[in-house]
Amino acid sequence: MSTTTGLQLRSRISKGGELELSLAEVTTPEPGPDQVVIKVEATPINPSDLGLLLGPADMSTAKASGSGAGVKITAKVPEQALPFITARLDQAMPVGNEAAGTVIKAGSSEAAQALLGKTVSAVGGAMYAQYRLLKATDCQPLPVGTTAAEGASWFVNPLTALGMTETMKAEGHKALVHTAAASNLGQMLNKICLEDGIGLVNVVRSAEQAKILKDIGAKHVVDSTSPKFMDELTQALVETGATIAFDAIGGGRLASQILTCMEIALNKTAKEYSRYGSTTHKQVYIYGSLNTGPVELVRNYGMAWGVGGWLLTPFLQKIGRPGQTRLRERVVNNLKTTFASHYTKVVSLPEALDLKNIAIYGKRATGEKFLINPNK
Repeated sequence: MSTTTGLQLRSRISKGGELELSLAEVTTPEPGPDQVVIKVEATPINPSDLGLLLGPADMSTAKASGSGAGVKITAKVPEQALPFITARLDQAMPVGNEAAGTVIKAGSSEAAQALLGKTVSAVGGAMYAQYRLLKATDCQPLPVGTTAAEGASWFVNPLTALGMTETMKAEGHKALVHTAAASNLGQMLNKICLEDGIGLVNVVRSAEQAKILKDIGAKHVVDSTSPKFMDELTQALVETGATIAFDAIGGGRLASQILTCMEIALNKTAKEYSRYGSTTHKQVYIYGSLNTGPVELVRNYGMAWGVGGWLLTPFLQKIGRPGQTRLRERVVNNLKTTFASHYTKVVSLPEALDLKNIAIYGKRATGEKFLINPNK
């Protein structure tokens, strides 16, 4: 077999506090019995990828040098951020959680051989590369007629959205709240909740975002910039009975405001007064950091509450392989409907390191999702 070499995008933060983004020429090893080599044709830039790609760098200091495959981006990383990332300092780290492409080489096992020539979605990191060696079990064959672009975002957003409704049910809640709700993920969550008859309260940050959700059938949409936000949120909580929230914002007072409104909503139907507040447990899970400031909690919601972190990987470990298979099958069967993703721009690997493009996708703004085609 001929060796396969191609470009791979890498992110390195030095001990001196400098981020460096570059493209490296790497040779992909030959596949072992249970492995395959994918020619990567589509890989999305998710907020979870930006955490590794850009880290805590101050991108207002970013500078570019070189061009094409020799392009290099540097930016300063604030000194106070370095103690939190010591494990990655001075290492050139490959980026990209998920992707789709064509299997061009396969190992000798039946499972690997069955994928040869097929378009598959895959998960496993280091996807911002032209070629990727993976275990056959980390690949999901796409239905005939599905393009790599349609299958590229099959994992992170769809399984996160399903993970939210699964967590809600497992923890005994009947409806949920979601923030930054007009995102690709938020739109998927709406479709899931409409299909499954689950009450969902969507919190957005503008009238334009509210319209995106109402146009796809969302019933309860509240705008956090509205002067009547707290009243409108409380009313939506009364109507749905939501007592669990998944918050993509993180910093600021939003988590606290949600808990407060949950308490007010519960008290509206309370049979008797308790000085310890409602006995119904109210939970906010923070799963994103669109606001990187401190989480501010103003405690006026009794004692039955919790604020914690939620991540997809530990959730998947908890439900085990049978649970994962059930969710994965639902995603793949509905890739063009419930779990369709929308992209504003498709870029090559060198274009992904263009300062103008970084300025756009680095904002993590709703409706500005980029897709990389490493072989463009």
